[in-house]
Amino acid sequence: MLAFACAVDGGSGRSVTGANLLFRSALQGRDVCYLDLDPPTARALFRVEEPLGGIDDSVHEYLESRVAEPRRIDVWSESERETLRRPDRGTGRMVLLPGGRADDVAAHPWAIDRFTELLMRLEEEFDTTLVSLPAGRRHSLDMALAATAGPQLRRVEARWLVFHRWTRQHVVNTSDFVHGERGLLDIGVARGHDRDALLQATRMVRTGVTEPSGPELAGLRPAQIAWLQGANENLQRFASRRGIGRVNLLGAVPHDPVLQWREQIITDDDVNLTGVANQATVDAFTLLAGRLADDEVWAGL
Repeated sequence: MLAFACAVDGGSGRSVTGANLLFRSALQGRDVCYLDLDPPTARALFRVEEPLGGIDDSVHEYLESRVAEPRRIDVWSESERETLRRPDRGTGRMVLLPGGRADDVAAHPWAIDRFTELLMRLEEEFDTTLVSLPAGRRHSLDMALAATAGPQLRRVEARWLVFHRWTRQHVVNTSDFVHGERGLLDIGVARGHDRDALLQATRMVRTGVTEPSGPELAGLRPAQIAWLQGANENLQRFASRRGIGRVNLLGAVPHDPVLQWREQIITDDDVNLTGVANQATVDAFTLLAGRLADDEVWAGL
């Protein structure tokens, strides 16, 4: 299965949530691959050191026909973080294909062909391949939609995850990114996708969510909690009217102090040993991993 992580703008939690989702998928026994078209965040998330002089065999170099194959990094053996170097028995493989630079790759026909070939090989090798796309309506989004609409990948399961913060303005921007002019659906249709089928394959992931009834708000006054509950209910209704409500939702990730200050993989040790992260965050990532792979979740809107 191919999954594409996208967002209308930066700061949506796309990269860190995608990486943690894959980490939890691997712990559930799936072989997973993270294909990074939005460097350099992924290397920092997985704590993989960049070689001196940079990476000369990145995904970007591959797409531009400068190398025959992109570099592969086995996270379990090459990460500098000790807790990522000792996976439990039964854990699936976790491989990173790093990007090499921050600028986008133009969606030339030959780049689309090479991208298609790479995705075909990864789809055969891994249970889940997550492609992290740069934020916005970029060439990479166009290239991904073109590749998945082509004859080689048309029958391959491709799922689109749109990440956004849980605020009114982010709901507006994300709704426009999905449903608006030159949005994800428009670009997909122009590349040969069926609009309804593409919408069916698209789900929202909310990040940095504060649950009004959550324990972290226990110190607030009753009037403050009541106001937050009302604001959250109004935002739920507004999101539904904009076409990105609960029926379109894959899951939500709560606000976590660790992720507020540093984007990283949240391990069980971060919760149970050091106590710096919240169990609710791990539960959210685990649920997202399961729902991404659950065909019934994607069966109908």
